[in-house]
Amino acid sequence: MAKRVLLAAPRGYCAGVDRAVVTVEKALELYGAPVYVRKQIVHNVHVVASLEAKGAIFVDETDEVPEGKTVVFSAHGVAPSVHAEAATRNLKTIDATCPLVTKVHHEVRRFAAEDAEILLIGHHGHEEVEGTAGEAVGQVRVIDGLEGARTVVPTPGKKLVWLSQTTLSVDETLSAVAILKERFPDIQDPPSDDICYATQNRQEAIKAISAKADLVIVVGSQNSSNSVRLAEVALEYGAKVSHLIDYAEEIQDHWLAGVETIGLTSGASVPEILVTDVLTWLAERGFADVETVTAMQESLLFSLPAELRKDLKTAGL
Repeated sequence: MAKRVLLAAPRGYCAGVDRAVVTVEKALELYGAPVYVRKQIVHNVHVVASLEAKGAIFVDETDEVPEGKTVVFSAHGVAPSVHAEAATRNLKTIDATCPLVTKVHHEVRRFAAEDAEILLIGHHGHEEVEGTAGEAVGQVRVIDGLEGARTVVPTPGKKLVWLSQTTLSVDETLSAVAILKERFPDIQDPPSDDICYATQNRQEAIKAISAKADLVIVVGSQNSSNSVRLAEVALEYGAKVSHLIDYAEEIQDHWLAGVETIGLTSGASVPEILVTDVLTWLAERGFADVETVTAMQESLLFSLPAELRKDLKTAGL
């Protein structure tokens, strides 16, 4: 049996995640530990544990941060009410919201100013959705999945517009939009697609591999929306089995029974070291032949938050 691994590219860290993680690392270097972070900076168990080891303290809400201390807002974004609460507690805030999420926040504010009702395609309870919806309380309706698109009852007479969470399945989002457009022909599109480039690219990369794979392994955490989607997309596009794991040691030997070709990728919040660990684990079990399958190249970089750049410059770092 010719055992091989098809390694998806692009995979792993996107520009927004890299910016957020470096933001916390630089804040620790500049201000010293502890630096507080509201919610998980990105949805990855390993990244959070690594930053905790360096002195980051993760909290659920800003009221857990001691008055006057530094707090970093996660890549998923926060509602204006969170900024307001931080101000009342005299907290120094560093906003590590991904610029692509910030773009959706701007769209919500613009459409809300036009008195439109916004149908936000996304997952109830997800931090990004809560932050986005918080930009226009009472004017945003969350559409969770295709059933949500089929059953939503908008306010009569309101101008409608759809927006979406940035980390969804591209295909499912388009299906939800198609349902909404069939039900509400006058619904307005956003100025550009909200699904982020990295989410789209990672899904395209795994699509290119899935039909050839007996097993797909996605490295990523269970609370990472884009990682969960990758495991689902793999099955939709022909993989026989897919598993989502945080670490190589979670792989079960019996998963490899009868398997010749393994597809491997990682979510946008996953450092490459975790993929390397999986490749090592697989090579020890005969899967040493690795072929990288490249769907497209990525070169986007985001600058660090302005407030952090200013302090780094002042400190000569």
